[in-house]
Amino acid sequence: MSALLLGLHRPGSTLLHRLPAGAKLLLLAAASILIAVVRGPASAWVAVAVAIGLLAWAGADPRTTVRSLRGLMIVLVVLGVFQVWQAGWALAFERVGDLLAMVLLATVVTTTTPVDDMVDALVRALRPLRPLGVNPEAVALAFSLMLRAIPAVAEIAEEARQAAVARGLERSPRARLTPLVIRVVARARLTGEALHARGLADD
Repeated sequence: MSALLLGLHRPGSTLLHRLPAGAKLLLLAAASILIAVVRGPASAWVAVAVAIGLLAWAGADPRTTVRSLRGLMIVLVVLGVFQVWQAGWALAFERVGDLLAMVLLATVVTTTTPVDDMVDALVRALRPLRPLGVNPEAVALAFSLMLRAIPAVAEIAEEARQAAVARGLERSPRARLTPLVIRVVARARLTGEALHARGLADD
């Protein structure tokens, strides 16, 4: 998934922007459960249409959103072909539509909500679980690192692709995957060392 898709907050004054971050996360979770529970390709693609409408309402740039979905589209095509082979057209359309709808709804949340607001909402939601041994700040830190890591990994993947193209190896999976894996692992190690140096990984 592209770095453009996740974390691209666009300030605005719509109702979607004014809703508290916690409420939006709860609505996203409820919508995802509903999409997964309701069966049939028609309901899946109705959910996709609703998500597209919400994106337009949130003021998301259409060209940026479409461009950022290119990687996801490849995954959806592969998934769709596999599902057609395994279970038929109806189930393939349903599962592809479900996944696309969930991603688009998540994009609505990231478009209308700053990452810091989502992290604060997560900390508040987890505080009642502190007596059970849950550390809300540690969970929020992991959530924040995950959100920031996805665009970084996407950027590394694009740089690896461009390097492979420059060497005339654009069709070689090894030329893309080897530097990608090495750089992602190196980034993870550096992040871990930085956290440990600050005493954040001691627990």
